[in-house]
Amino acid sequence: MTKSAVTRESVRAGAMERTYLLARPKETSRTPIVLYLHGSSQNADGARGFTANAFERFGALVAYPDGYRRHWNDARRDIPFATRKAGIDDVAFIQAVVDRLVDHGGDPSRVYLVGYSNGGHMIIRLIHEIPDRFAGVAIIAATQPEEQNFVPAARRTDPLPVLLINGTKDPLVPYAGGVTSMWGFFPRGRHVSAADTAAYYARRNGITAAPRHNSVSAGRLPVERLEYPYDEHPVVLYTVHGGGHTIPGTKRALPILGRTAMDFDAPAVIADFFGLR
Repeated sequence: MTKSAVTRESVRAGAMERTYLLARPKETSRTPIVLYLHGSSQNADGARGFTANAFERFGALVAYPDGYRRHWNDARRDIPFATRKAGIDDVAFIQAVVDRLVDHGGDPSRVYLVGYSNGGHMIIRLIHEIPDRFAGVAIIAATQPEEQNFVPAARRTDPLPVLLINGTKDPLVPYAGGVTSMWGFFPRGRHVSAADTAAYYARRNGITAAPRHNSVSAGRLPVERLEYPYDEHPVVLYTVHGGGHTIPGTKRALPILGRTAMDFDAPAVIADFFGLR
């Protein structure tokens, strides 16, 4: 495991000074960059704890940006967050963080995004507006908004490797599609299913082959892998049967979020997908 030095940094995005945590390994020359985008009501410090620092194991520059008032101005039209009401340009903020990490020695050709919940929906916005900045993304506990709930005006279709992780018992983001909400309250618009999300990105990447299915883990919460194979831009969906609104293999989330598959190491799977180890 690579030991990282952690510092709090700031960067100007538009007229605002924005902050992020940076975990920096000893070697930073042409180092891969990973940005982890936290869920709603979290922040950078909470994100490190929520993930048990697991994304810092692979020798990358890992940044944890702070959402405005703990939220992101994400891809969904129907969100009540202050960042939407204030018109915060989170796309510009993420670009500014990437630019700063490149200045720190990061490799601009190996910039990866990992996002959970609201952070995953923010990734969906980013890869439709500035996909050329990224080499791959991992979206956890988030699905593609239906058209009437999809906000980005600019919808670029540059292909990207996409990894998805969803639980079938997610109490906030229905695995089979429908309205996302906070346990039935504060609805945040309609979304397609996890499987249809994977199919959407396969079409976007120009993949015409049928997906392959296989079992990954037969633990207490079995994990199934669906892959749309493509040499450069694959799309993979990991389904955690019985899993909740959680990140498998990090630390157990609060019971209200559902069950966490602790025998499925999601950060390692994501690192392999990105080619970080």
